[in-house]
Order: sequence, then structure tokens, then C-alpha cells
Amino acid sequence: MFRSSAIYVVAAVGLAAPVTSQAQTLGVDVGVASQYVGKGLGKSNQDVAPFAKAEAGFGEGYASVFVSDAAGAQGYDMEIVSMVGWRPKAGGFSFDLGVMNRDLPGSRAGVDNNYWEYQADASRKLGPVATRLRVNYSPDGFAATKEAWWLELQGTVAVAAKTKISAAVANRMADGGVDYNAWNIGAKHKLTEALAVDLRWYDTDRHSVGEPYEGRLVAAATYSF
Repeated sequence: MFRSSAIYVVAAVGLAAPVTSQAQTLGVDVGVASQYVGKGLGKSNQDVAPFAKAEAGFGEGYASVFVSDAAGAQGYDMEIVSMVGWRPKAGGFSFDLGVMNRDLPGSRAGVDNNYWEYQADASRKLGPVATRLRVNYSPDGFAATKEAWWLELQGTVAVAAKTKISAAVANRMADGGVDYNAWNIGAKHKLTEALAVDLRWYDTDRHSVGEPYEGRLVAAATYSF
């Protein structure tokens, strides 16, 4: 069910409120996507999905909350991702090391809908290409999924002052879940300093598993303040 973006802003900022009073920086994003995609899979039953994110910064550390409309066969109707992390730099690399809790409210009784993930990003500019390697690990994932890994390599190139093209390839390995390869390619353009739009194609190599694994074109708009 479509919810107004204002509800998500309030939810994201409200969930982050206990730490924002001590923050050195605070940023909020609010937006809407033609559908919600997570780890390469459709997660909103192809419906429009409003979303919001609030992040408080403390030097190299940060705490954030992301909220999006979602929908799945297990009954959930929202996804909430709370995260704390550290962004150091060393040896020419920028790192983002975080711990996140992922919750899917509305899941039917008996479904394990709250779980932890540990994520590490390493980013570096190689000529005109900004690269990022992401490793995400969950010891006990959603529903019947147990140990799971997500490995992703992304590259981004600026083709104009306000336009970037990016592509990523990834592999998902899950005990009790579906193993698959995923990829996406698309462009992001800043209409103003605060408003950006993104058009992206997502796909996987496991279409036979079901609709969430099929290819999809997703448009999104994000306003940051």
C-alpha cells in the first residue's frame, strides 16, 4: 500500500532521534521509486515505493535509519534498516564498515523477520572510474535463510558535471535461500543541488525462481536536505 513520503521522513528521523542530539552533521533523504529493489531483487510487488533515510554523523562515525515501502509473499509491508558504522581512510582507500539491523514489519507469524548484517565497503578512484567493493554477511538471515553473503563490485563514471553512469555485478550465496548472480546499470542526474533522479536496469540469472528475480527498469527521485 502506498504511504506518503512524509510518513517515512517522520519515521526515519524519529527512529534516529536518540542519537541526533549529539551529532556533528545530520542529513535526510526522502524520495520515491517506481518499485523497491534490494540486493538485486524486486521487493515491493512492482508497486511504487516511497522511502526516506536519516543519517547522523560523528566525525568518521555515523548512525542511520532507512525506511521503505515493501511487499513480499511472507506478508511484510515495510523494510526498516538501522545502521551504525565507521568511515576511515587508509592507503588510498575509503572504507565504510558497518553493522545493520534489518526489520520487515507485517511478516506473518512464525517468520524470522528481524536479523543482523555486517557490511564492509572499500572504495578507490582508478583513473576516471570510482570503484567500490562491498562484502555483506548475515549469520542468520530472513525467514528460512541462515548464513548468507553478498559480494558486489561497482564502478561509476562522471559523464557530465551533474550526470554519472554506474554499473555493478554481484553474487548472492545463501544457506537455506537462493544463490544467484545480479547486475545493474543506470544513470543518476542531479536536477538541482538537492534533487536527483536515477534510471536503472536490474537483473539476475535466476528468472525461473519467480518475479522478484526477473529484470526490471526502476526510476527513482531523491530530495536531500
